[in-house]
Order: sequence, then C-alpha cells, then structure tokens
Amino acid sequence: MPKSLLPWILVSQRLGIALLTLVIVSFAVFFATELLPGDVAEILLGQAATPEAVAGLRTAMGLDEPAMHRFVGWLVGLAGGDMGTSYVNKMAVSDLMGGRLINSLRLAGVTTLVSVPIALALGIGAAMWKGSVFDRMVSVATISVISVPEFMVATLAVLIFAVWLGWLPALAYGANVDSWAAMLKAYAMPVITLSFVVSAQMIRMTRAAVIETINTPYVEMALLKGASRRRMVLGHALPNALGPIANAVALSLSYLVGGVIIVETIFNYPGVAKLMVDAVATRDLPLIQSCAMIFCVSYLSLITLADLIAILSNPRLRR
Repeated sequence: MPKSLLPWILVSQRLGIALLTLVIVSFAVFFATELLPGDVAEILLGQAATPEAVAGLRTAMGLDEPAMHRFVGWLVGLAGGDMGTSYVNKMAVSDLMGGRLINSLRLAGVTTLVSVPIALALGIGAAMWKGSVFDRMVSVATISVISVPEFMVATLAVLIFAVWLGWLPALAYGANVDSWAAMLKAYAMPVITLSFVVSAQMIRMTRAAVIETINTPYVEMALLKGASRRRMVLGHALPNALGPIANAVALSLSYLVGGVIIVETIFNYPGVAKLMVDAVATRDLPLIQSCAMIFCVSYLSLITLADLIAILSNPRLRR
C-alpha cells in the first residue's frame, strides 16, 4: 500500500468511527429519556385525567408501541431531517429550535472569537518563556479558574459586574442587536463566564503541546545553531504542534457543550440549552432528544475535526 494513502485511510476510519459513535449515542439518548420519571400523557392531561383518557392519548401519540420500534422510526426521521413534533406545543421540533439554535450558535461563536486568540497567545507565550514570572502567573491563573465550576464563575460575574459595579445586566437576551454596545450588553455576561472556563483549559493544553514540541531534537538543534527563542518557537515548534494545538482548541471548545447549559439557565439566555431544560420539566421527549442530539453532534464534530487535523498535519504521514 502506498504510504501517501495512509492519511486518507486513517481519515476514513475516523469518520466511520464517528458515525458509529453517533448511532450509539442516539441509542443512549433515546432510551435515557425513556427512563425519565413520570408519564407525559398524565402530565399533559393533568392529575384529574381518567385512565381511559390517558391510555387514549398514549395511543394517539404512539407511546404504546414498543420502544425499539419508536427508536428506529425516530432515528430514520432524524437522519432525514425530521425531528418529530413537540408533545407540549404541538409544533415541529425544528421550528421550535430554529431561533434558539441560532442564539446558541451566536453565543458559541462570540465566545470562540474572544477565547481562542487570548488562549493561544497566553499558551504559546507561557511555553516560549517557560519558567518565567509570566509563565507562573498564567499557570496559577488557569489552575484557579479550572478549579472553579461554571455556576460559581457565573455567580461571581453577576456579583461583580451587575451588582457591585452595575455595568451589565444580570440577565442576558438573544435579541437582534444593531450596535456594538447592544451586543456587549446582550452577550457580555455569558461570554465572560464561558470564556474563563474555555480559555483556562485551552491555555494549559496549548502550553503543554508547544513545550513538548520544543523539547524535540530538531527544535533543540535549531536553538544550538543560533536561532532565537522566538524564531525557534514560531518558526520550528509551532508548525509541528498544529495537530496538538488543534486538538487542544477542539477539546476546550467542547466544554461549551456542557458549560452552555449552566450559563443559559443562570442568565436566562434563550438558547437550545434553556429550551432543553424547560422541556425536561414537561417531559417533552421529542424536544429533549433533539436538543441532546444537537449537543452530542456538536461535541463529536469538534473531537472528530481535531483528530482529522492531527492526522493530516502529522509530518510522518506526509512523507
């Protein structure tokens, strides 16, 4: 087999693994929601509903069919873009999620634009001046932020910027903004919270990836030949650390999947995570399952993209 085909074989294998993982995750999501306590038919009809009315509603909603049969139908519909109909709102799940998904993507995009450049600059700088005061300050700050959970960061942000200073509103909103000032007010609090958590993880992993590359023999040889430390890092170490850095960025951004649920709930931000939390309260299974799959697909896409970049950027596979 030609060695030039090896990267593409690895890429195909990784995509196949991602597809299989997605099917397994969909199975887990569907049956995990089936185990939620309570009966959606009883919740919709109320406690005064008769057993006959509850049974009739379950039949009308297809809840009396075997779980595996409903799972296959849901998975086929999901593959075709049909997320089903909400039990509570009697609307297509895709219509309910449309605006909420845009809000969540906008929040994730703004957080990425803020956190990634800052984290890469601090991580690469800490690796470049390893052992310096700057490196120690960055390490202490990142460890401190990582040690604090998202809800605590959000609470501290509200206390500092909304209560004590009065600069920002305590609640966020996803309305259309027509100026930078309006965008700052709309997204400042959730972006600050998410950026703290995401950046801390990214800084540490980026620093470790660059330091590992710096310690390789060819980079040390460049330093012995008279290359400056800046040129050694930016010209020799950084290009070969692209794969690990991409993996660090993807892994750090994957924390948005979990962190955004807490942040949207605390700040009452109208995104997909807030929609899913509200759907759990009413046991709206199609809506819960679709929201969960959105998060799973996002997480899996980031991890798969990181693996593909690592494969294609590996110099040993390009020779």
